[in-house]
Amino acid sequence: MGFNGIEGAINEPGQIPWEIVVSYFVIALFLAFYLGKRMGGLKKFTTVDLIYIGIGGAFSVVWEFYVGSFLGRFLPSTSFVDIGFWGRLVIIFIIAALVRKVGVGMSTLFVFNLLSDMFHYGFGGEPMYFIYESLTYGLFVDLMIAVTGGHLFGIGRETASGGASTIRNVAILAGIQGGLLGFLWAIPDPIFYSAFISPFLYGGYVNWAHVMFHLVAFIPGDVIVGILGAILALRVVKAVGQ
Repeated sequence: MGFNGIEGAINEPGQIPWEIVVSYFVIALFLAFYLGKRMGGLKKFTTVDLIYIGIGGAFSVVWEFYVGSFLGRFLPSTSFVDIGFWGRLVIIFIIAALVRKVGVGMSTLFVFNLLSDMFHYGFGGEPMYFIYESLTYGLFVDLMIAVTGGHLFGIGRETASGGASTIRNVAILAGIQGGLLGFLWAIPDPIFYSAFISPFLYGGYVNWAHVMFHLVAFIPGDVIVGILGAILALRVVKAVGQ
């Protein structure tokens, strides 16, 4: 018995137990909304917010599958460099910085996944990929918004006290948060996808040497791009007058 071609293989050799994966999704989702409500980052989306989310999801697809794919042809094929993924990371960070409300990360990744299915992958394996994209990459961003009370990358804090030192501190804070988010964005593909989603959908055993290699390979580039993406997002937000 299956759904949309998904048999739901569990207990494959080396596969992360499904109880751990489900527990993560439930607990992380609860924390995002609980902390968002408690700290002030949980607010209703405006029409402008929804437009930003739609544009962010669409532009991420264009970049990752067309622009990034084209630029990637001029670079050596390696696990350490991923122009398409890095572009998506920066775009999502900018959209999250413009909106700064819990849910923007998950919503933008949902749109990204929907358009990816329509124009690139097809809908085989859904809804697992909606869950995977939204509740890993998107949820990490929303958790950061929740923890910071809607002041993602320090945005909004500098206006309270002003001054050059405060602005510099905000840039440093943005770099730290961007680097942390970049680190977190390095985790889903090797851990969630290779060690759970892929064997869940297609069966087979998990090669943990392969998983750990890709995790280590992804971290340096994602952290650096995360820092740069956060600082760029800070400048974009200032440029649009928020």
